[in-house]
Amino acid sequence: MTRITHDQATTIIAGAFTKGAELSLKPLGVVVVDAGGHVIAYQRQDGASTGRFQLALGKAAGALFLGMSSRKIADMTAERATFVTSLGPVAPAGVIPAAGGIIVVDADGMAIGAVGISGDLSDMDEACALAGIAAAGLTAQG
Repeated sequence: MTRITHDQATTIIAGAFTKGAELSLKPLGVVVVDAGGHVIAYQRQDGASTGRFQLALGKAAGALFLGMSSRKIADMTAERATFVTSLGPVAPAGVIPAAGGIIVVDADGMAIGAVGISGDLSDMDEACALAGIAAAGLTAQG
């Protein structure tokens, strides 16, 4: 198993910001965490609200906590709302059930970290996360 380096994390963030600019999105907050959910890097664009860190972290760490993207967690909410809402107190960094949290995997498909983004519509946050992961030459969980 490999890990996400600090250089890769900053490349992910830069790639996400570039995609956000291409799409003319609102200011973003982007966090990259390791496989344990610990922050490797975080940046918030000028004008992004201060709550973006906690939201982005909840998307990334929540994805790792359940082993699926935060979009899939959001989809699960329709059928298992009580379960999803109960995760907040037990997940160390919380769980945000909205698209924008993507697990990063190694060549064997093992999680090596995750990216979480908050700032615009959740679909756009997710698009930026995927662009950032690709910019760093890493692989998003399928």
